[in-house]
Amino acid sequence: MPELPEVETVVRTLRPLIVGRRILNAEFTQLRILRGGAQETSAALAGRRIQGIERYGKFIAIVLDKGYLMVHLGMTGKLLVNSAASKWTHAVFTLDDGVVHYDDPRQFGRVEYGDELPARVLALGPEPLEVSLDDFAAALKLRRSPIKAVLLNQAVVRGVGNIYADEALFRAGVLPKSPSDSLTRARVKRVYEAMQAVLREAIESRGSSVANYVDAEGRKGGFQLLHRVYQRTGEPCLKCGTPITRILVAQRGTHFCGKCQK
Repeated sequence: MPELPEVETVVRTLRPLIVGRRILNAEFTQLRILRGGAQETSAALAGRRIQGIERYGKFIAIVLDKGYLMVHLGMTGKLLVNSAASKWTHAVFTLDDGVVHYDDPRQFGRVEYGDELPARVLALGPEPLEVSLDDFAAALKLRRSPIKAVLLNQAVVRGVGNIYADEALFRAGVLPKSPSDSLTRARVKRVYEAMQAVLREAIESRGSSVANYVDAEGRKGGFQLLHRVYQRTGEPCLKCGTPITRILVAQRGTHFCGKCQK
């Protein structure tokens, strides 16, 4: 699933290509990816001008002169500008200059138009790159769940997913099953700083292409080349040589080094 760095990269590549453009037509060929009726959504979008595009966690908010076009990429969703349509193209947005395709093989993503930001987006936690250390520490103290599960909780911080939780906890030297409310202030600070550092580096590398993620121009990311634990089960730790272990935490595959993380 595209996480914060991947979605941020999509937003940054889309912004210069679509902001200022007018939507001439919107066509939906797979209703599963659409919240709301196809005809009503197409009618609402026709003629709307794109004024901006922002990221809210893993959500993409295309700001229109009236309302918002919200996109969640799910597991395999892509927003592609001026690409060829494929059998996985489920929405086509024809602009006054160019076309945007929404492709999604597994169809877990969602597209939605509304006059306001959806309530589920407004209910998300703070941006992990903006939350203060004090607020982050307070949120961790309120929960007894494993720290890995807490980092994945979008009500705590929005946008962190499996890849970057694993990578941040490795850098912080904290085991993923450590109860979040038991962490000392020093360990919380290490997690906080590692989380922000990993996310910033991943954005700089344009995200991780571990499956089929590409940006809006079809280019892969590069941060997968810098992963230290994620999907490296059995391989030697790059720091100490201990084989990387994989377990399940919150029903998610979780990678860590049993020697470097305590």
